[in-house]
Amino acid sequence: MGPQVVRTIRSLSPRIQREVNRDGYEIIVVDNGSPRPIDRAACEQWGAPVRWLVVDDAPPSPARAVNLGIAEARGPLVGVMVDGARLASPGLLRAAELAAKLEERALVLSHGYHLGFQTQQRAVASGYDERTETALLRESGWEEDGYRLFDVSVPGESSRNGPFELPFESNALFMRREMWEELGGYDEAFTSPGGGLVNLDVMVRACTMPNAVPIVLLGEATFHQVHGGATTNSDSNRWDVLHAEYMKLRGAPFGLPEAAPMLFGLRQPPLPRK
Repeated sequence: MGPQVVRTIRSLSPRIQREVNRDGYEIIVVDNGSPRPIDRAACEQWGAPVRWLVVDDAPPSPARAVNLGIAEARGPLVGVMVDGARLASPGLLRAAELAAKLEERALVLSHGYHLGFQTQQRAVASGYDERTETALLRESGWEEDGYRLFDVSVPGESSRNGPFELPFESNALFMRREMWEELGGYDEAFTSPGGGLVNLDVMVRACTMPNAVPIVLLGEATFHQVHGGATTNSDSNRWDVLHAEYMKLRGAPFGLPEAAPMLFGLRQPPLPRK
């Protein structure tokens, strides 16, 4: 996902993220066995404060890589984007920082969208590909105003219950360091390519931690880019296989806990087109 990683880091840079100080946050990129080196210069050219880690002898699942990144993080609030092909809306970091201050045991999360005009599981089967998406992004003007990504995307399957409810998973999940340690991070027993349901498992375990308060960010999201991923861009339904692994590890079917999340958002005025 070479070009996708570059765009993801660009979306997290101080050139696009609003009301953030470059010295106030860090981006940790964990390379989980990429066959080709990431273009680090391209990633950093917009001033993103990036640290680079590499997992040697990387397994197919990203769980170990995520846990390495969490352990290396230096800030008190740690956010995880398990997928390197997710563009961030411009207020994501600022909103997460403010929302985390509302509750002592805040679990801050965002919904996930798919670039294009139908979910990518369907779009890929109809011919949607990286070339199509590159043109879509170029025409959208997202680098001038990242909120334009909402105009060229649809909610992902994990957010099908709507913006005011818990998604089935979040690809931008923030907690205080102490809560990540209490949770034990991502369960490395999930060994399927792409991690299987490990990200959904984290959502369930985090929401059921004692006194945890889920807070859903309104008006912010991550946007998935096509890159031939193990699940989102697959044209076959692998749910049964992935769910079987979940059942084996948890002894029960997957299901979200009944939790009414707090809602938090910042009004962000659109920027005029140049």
